Formats: sequence, structure tokens, C-alpha cells
Amino acid sequence: MLDYFDMESTLSEEERLLVDSARSFIDGEVADIGQHWIDGTFPTDLIPKMGEMGFYAPNLEGYGLPGVSETAYGLLMRELEACDSGLRSMASVQGALVMYPIHAFGSDAQKEEWLPKLGTGEAVGCFGLTEPEHGSNPSAMETTADPDGDEYVLNGSKTWITNSPIADVAVVWARDHGEEDTPVRGFLVETDRDGVATNKIDEKLSLRASITGEISLQDVRVPKENRLPGVEGMKGPLSCLTQARYGIAWGAVGAAADCFEVAREYATDREQFGKPIGGFQMQQEKLAEMATQITLAQLLAHRLAELKEAGEMRPQHVSMAKRNNVRTARDQSRIAREMLGGNGITADYSPMRHMANMETVYTYEGTHDIHTLILGEDLTGIQAYQ
Repeated sequence: MLDYFDMESTLSEEERLLVDSARSFIDGEVADIGQHWIDGTFPTDLIPKMGEMGFYAPNLEGYGLPGVSETAYGLLMRELEACDSGLRSMASVQGALVMYPIHAFGSDAQKEEWLPKLGTGEAVGCFGLTEPEHGSNPSAMETTADPDGDEYVLNGSKTWITNSPIADVAVVWARDHGEEDTPVRGFLVETDRDGVATNKIDEKLSLRASITGEISLQDVRVPKENRLPGVEGMKGPLSCLTQARYGIAWGAVGAAADCFEVAREYATDREQFGKPIGGFQMQQEKLAEMATQITLAQLLAHRLAELKEAGEMRPQHVSMAKRNNVRTARDQSRIAREMLGGNGITADYSPMRHMANMETVYTYEGTHDIHTLILGEDLTGIQAYQ
């Protein structure tokens, strides 16, 4: 994988081992990801195998979790997304959006019940925030949680939910109508409860090797013990998104680097006019620019990891990294596809699959435009979106 400034030499033994393990796993277990993308399916047989490898929330500690460095976690996301965004999304949602809020905000009983099962892949989780009418403005959510004795009654709907059709539990964010100001709170909702439906969204043209669905909640009763006790307000879901966006910033580097390697190999093998196309100035310019932009994204991800490890990372740092690195992957995957010519539109090569996937990654977990406004507010002190 492209590493022009030899960042691999700065890795610890633990971090190198994780990279090697992830690459071996992908080479040995995920050879058919392109076919899954074509078929619009996720290789569910990999879920427990990924758990065995410690791929779910490995940067968290306790409950059998590895507690690796933030750089190691980022490197894992990079390797998974170099294979396919759907693979990274599965691990990212399970770890950053389901296990993280339970770990950070859950009761001891919730942690003991769910973290070991989620960590091994015995159970699958999903994260219910986005609603049909509220994407970029989640604070306007309409899903409600009404107290009734020892239970809450949940009503509402969520959409564009990774893993929901195969999930055992959903972290659902809803307005708690038991309090005057109806704060947003998180609830653990087992998907086999009466009134829960998790319909699959079909005919996606992007992120096809990922299972995406909805969560419909119609008078769903959950015990009050299912409410996450450690947080209220938008801090809860937004802190989860910060964790997930961190992984995306790393993952996008992997997708872009895979595109680069495929393009470079093709450019040195494919001959036209009596020599490899990589010998022509226009193709070399493309490779040079790809390598430069991907390296910049890589360096940004490594610095982000240093800030996170030191406890100095701000959400705005993550917004910049997610915004830049996904845009880089989106742009460079297109250039790589272009270098492959007509062959680049076939499933034999990964760049066009990455290019299509990046359209989803560019949009989810905060659109490119919203992250732009977050940075604009941070730089000027003026909020543009309210």
C-alpha cells in the first residue's frame, strides 16, 4: 500500500501486527467482495470471524476488548476499506456507533450484557438516528419515548440504518417525553420486540456490499433499564458520530490507496504504442498527483490519531479529516478508473467499485457540505446553518 513518507516505520509492534493480521484476513477470507457488491449482499459469514479477529471496537478496553491504540484502530479501518467500504462500515457501526455508546454511557448491566456479545460478533447492532425527514438536522428528530410505568413506549421511524435488517439490538435516539424539555436520549431496543420492523433498502447503486435498512417503531415497549443512563441531549449521538467519522477518515485513505495501487500496476503492465502507458507523461502526472493527495490524507489521519490519543482531538478536527480524506478518495478513485480505460468499468478492477461507494461515504455521517459549515463556524465564530 502506498506509503511515500514511510509512516509504517513509526508504527509500534502492536500496530504492525494488527495491519498484518487485517491484510491476512482480507486475503484469506474476503476474496469474493466484488461479487457481493454486484449481488447487493454482505458476507454475513464474516461477522463472527471479524469478531474472532477483534475488529469490533478494538480501541475500547474491558469486557474482552483489545484496547489497542487509536492509530491501530485507524489502520484497521484503512485496511478494511481498502477491501470495500461495506466491510469497514460493518465494523465501524458495530464498534463506534453501538459498542461505544454502551461503553461510554451504558449502565454496568448493559455493558455486561451487550459488549461481550457485540465484540465477538455473536450479536449485531445498529444505530438509529437519521429519520426520513431529518438527516443533516438530527436535533429535529420526531421519534418519541413516552414513559409508562416501568417501561418506555417508543414511536417513530429511522432510515439509512446500516445493519438494521440483521441487527439484534438498535441504539435508538428519541425524545424523552417524561421530562419537560424532552431531551434526546438513547435506548437499547432489541429488534425482536413487538412493534419493531427493520425493512431492507434495496436497489442501492452505492455501498452495495452493505446491508442497509430502516427501523420502524410502533408502540414498542422497552423497560426503563434499557435507557442509556450516562448521557442526554445531542451530545450522545454526536459523540458517537465523532468516533465513527474518525474511522471514516482513516478508511477513505485505504480506498484511495487501493485505487492508486491498481492504477499503478495497470500503468506498468498495459502497453500501447510500443511501451507501458505508465511511460507517458500524462499518466505519470496522474500517478504523481494521486500519490501526493493520498499521502496528504494519510498524514492528516496520522496526526488526527496523535490528537485523539492525547485527548486533544476536537470534533472539528474530525470534520476536516473526514471531509478532506473522503473527497480525496472520491476524486482519486475516478482518476484511477480513468487510467484503466474501458477495463476500468468492469468488476475485475476495484476503482469503480470504490468510486461508487465513495458517493455514500461522501454523504453519510455528515455530508461534505455540513462539514464545510462546521469548519466555517469554527474559523469565523459565525454559524451559517441556523
